[in-house]
Amino acid sequence: MPKRAVMQGQSAVLEPLGLHHCDALWEQASAHPDSFNYLRYGPFANKNALHDVVSDLSSRADQPFWAVRLESGPTLGWLSICDIDTANGSIEIGSIWFSPTLQGTRAAREAIFMAMCHCMDDLGYERLVWRCQAENAKSMRAAQNLGFRHEGTWRNAAVVKGWQRGVAWFSILKSEWPGRRTALSEWLRAENFDDAGQQRSALRHD
Repeated sequence: MPKRAVMQGQSAVLEPLGLHHCDALWEQASAHPDSFNYLRYGPFANKNALHDVVSDLSSRADQPFWAVRLESGPTLGWLSICDIDTANGSIEIGSIWFSPTLQGTRAAREAIFMAMCHCMDDLGYERLVWRCQAENAKSMRAAQNLGFRHEGTWRNAAVVKGWQRGVAWFSILKSEWPGRRTALSEWLRAENFDDAGQQRSALRHD
């Protein structure tokens, strides 16, 4: 099972999600209500509503959540490791909420990469899963950019906030992981970013 521990990166830090993150999370969540369109929870009418959801997420025994904060800055989102199938060696990174302030940045990609490394290197799983609503174009692109392979889409497989949604499935297998890890590690090097935080070379997977 995943370990609820701090994961330290160069530009991002993962901390076990807790109620002490709510003030910073509320600042982002209240400013960007549309960022919850593809999640089963949110947006939140007030900080108490966010507090209740964070209380639930942070207490799930079989789905650990981490807050994502910048290495020298505020908390800007969360992610989880979920659908942990130890018998069949499958594990998923999911229920990701990143503020638009974090989306598309080096820190966002590094945060997910740290979770990927924990699943595949520390825990030794055979199959790493990414699942999202097929209508969520940003999540679809993120999966492919991170090196996940699209396996197919279950059409109209879920109802989310009253809408019938397709569910797109992606995976990285243990045999594919070394190449994905190398590509992501190279892309995340400090030398690959200029003073404004813009990438010098794009991320590519063979």
